[in-house]
Amino acid sequence: MALDIGDRRIGVAVSDPFNEYALPVETYNRKNLKTDLIAIKKYVKDKFATAIVCGLPVNFDGTASIQTEKAKFFIDKLKEETGLPIYCVDERCTTFMAKETLKELGKTVGENKKFVDNLAAAEILDGFLHELKNKKS
Repeated sequence: MALDIGDRRIGVAVSDPFNEYALPVETYNRKNLKTDLIAIKKYVKDKFATAIVCGLPVNFDGTASIQTEKAKFFIDKLKEETGLPIYCVDERCTTFMAKETLKELGKTVGENKKFVDNLAAAEILDGFLHELKNKKS
């Protein structure tokens, strides 16, 4: 399972059973830390997740930002709550790629804002799965 963690929303994506490709699931609208953790734990349970891949929002030059620290805080709490392995990956350009996907589908981002985050989570997971495949080869 992958998460695109933002201040207002968390994009959720899962892989197929063979870890070949990522599927966008939903965009969760954040409420508060406790409620957010409960919601993510429910996704973990419902989707039979065995690990979580979280996008880390960094500056374009790769340095940490305020958002990086916020995401790391949430990830630390998520580790405590789920006990699952959590992998953090650079999420630079995933939101841009998600917006481009919407454009290619003839959708405007404004009308389809709710899809941007789960598509970004799918981009995060696709990148992670691709890296896994390359390591196995």
